[in-house]
Amino acid sequence: MIAWLEYSMPHLIVAPILLPMFTAAVLVAVREKHRSARSFINILACLLNVLVACALVYWVKERDASSAYGVYLPSNWDVPFGISLLVDRFSAMMLLVASIIGLSTALYAVARWDRAGVHFQTLFQVQLMGINGAFLTADLFNLFVFFEILLAASYGLVLHGSGPNRVRAGLHYIAINLVASFFFLIGVALIYNVTGTLSFAEIAQRLQVVNRAGHELLYIGFGVLAVAFLAKAAMWPLNFWLVSAYSSASAPSSAVFAILTKVGLYVILRLSSLFFSSPAVGEDQWFGSTWLTYGGMMTLVFGMVGILSTIRPSRLAAYATLVSSGTIMMAISFGQLSLTSAALYYLPGSTLAVAAFFLIAELIERSRSPEDAEQRAAEDEEDRLVFNLAELELEEKQNANLDEREEAIIGRAIPAAIAFLGVTFACCALLIAGLPPLAGFIAKFAMLNALINPSGAGSLNVIATDSVRWVALALIIVSGLFALISFSRAGIRYFWSPVNRTAPRLRIIESIPIVILLAACVLLTMRAEISLRYTYATSAALYQPADYIRAVMSTRPIPSPTNQERLTAPATPAAEVAP
Repeated sequence: MIAWLEYSMPHLIVAPILLPMFTAAVLVAVREKHRSARSFINILACLLNVLVACALVYWVKERDASSAYGVYLPSNWDVPFGISLLVDRFSAMMLLVASIIGLSTALYAVARWDRAGVHFQTLFQVQLMGINGAFLTADLFNLFVFFEILLAASYGLVLHGSGPNRVRAGLHYIAINLVASFFFLIGVALIYNVTGTLSFAEIAQRLQVVNRAGHELLYIGFGVLAVAFLAKAAMWPLNFWLVSAYSSASAPSSAVFAILTKVGLYVILRLSSLFFSSPAVGEDQWFGSTWLTYGGMMTLVFGMVGILSTIRPSRLAAYATLVSSGTIMMAISFGQLSLTSAALYYLPGSTLAVAAFFLIAELIERSRSPEDAEQRAAEDEEDRLVFNLAELELEEKQNANLDEREEAIIGRAIPAAIAFLGVTFACCALLIAGLPPLAGFIAKFAMLNALINPSGAGSLNVIATDSVRWVALALIIVSGLFALISFSRAGIRYFWSPVNRTAPRLRIIESIPIVILLAACVLLTMRAEISLRYTYATSAALYQPADYIRAVMSTRPIPSPTNQERLTAPATPAAEVAP
């Protein structure tokens, strides 16, 4: 297995980008009336994407720390002049999470959502291409390109299915992300003006020798660039657009969007650890970490308050996205090895759970009877938290084991669809709230242990004081309590209170994706020791950027008649070309 992976590794690195790109091109050629063929091609491509991601994870896992890097030069040009792609433990893990969500949502869309508009599968594959490219790229220019690709596809997906609420929220989403892209471009230009390069590895090298006169401009460049990333990572107060956009979008689109905030967090952790974790950068070490700490805390507080203020399932899922993003953002800002490791273990479990809950939320809301339409409209506007008088009367009758016709309900069978939704709803609640025995509890327990025992955990960031650590610890605990209260209240309302609602029509093709996502979380729980070792090795590699820089800068193009003379020329030291 290892021998085959070693032989095919260059092609596997570029496969997560080429596979959805060619699939999207094929889907454009297939007419919309051939929906079965389009759905089959879409699902097959997503399945192949999962297999490729599993192979990449296995390859980096079986190698030692210094050699767990795969670099591919698509244009066969020297670094940093050509495009370079890199896979390591971090990017491979993110590719696997994205591919699992992609496969699940592709299956779920077959039931109805791929018929709600045109070119759904094409936009879906283009977005996967942008997400995978953002995880694999090793330079700022192509990071901007892949960001624009995934955003352009998300613009179509957020509006998929039309409707006034969806269009209104979608236009806000588009406007905010266009502004973020503008900041992204300005930040890239400022960084290039100071460092003279856009390669991650070469920027990290040149930060150590750049003259002091350029530091102010460099700070501005990184600050502007951070605004674009943090807007995508949904940091408060840049996240006011997320809840309305995610809760209004179609269920499969919202499930895919669960990974988009993690793209922003991936870039923040990748660049901050690569550029500012080394003592060689001097006073620039841990640049911006204080802002990231307090921003993560405020994001978590905002998500906690929001998740407690609503009982509508789709909005619960959107606020759960903010809670997940804020928790990870706060944890990685400390620069502590064991805390980052726990946050990386928390990331896939929370992302998969939120994606599953977006799918479940659509099924739950579908079960509401026409008599609840007026009440639902009021909830959409104000998120009212009280039941009406008729519902209270029903609750009293249920307490007496009688239904609205005064008939005994003891022993009455629960419809299979309601039972399935209830069990999966409970699993998502346990994962998001961080309760035992699932992966959310293990991840939060590991984070709390790292915060309580910073000395034994190998703390790297001296900015994090004891008081800040205790505040972070309290927020992690309270966020779980708030999530538990909100999910309990929603579960009572949708599964216990009203008995006059018809059971939803649940197709097998709609239940399989939810099972896949939750099964991945269960597997993450059962293999917690292996997963935590993997995330610890990932964190250790992130905070030792020398191996990353060496892997990229030492990669040479494949000799050919057109570049043989260039390859034999001596390389120019980085110190001689730095400004």
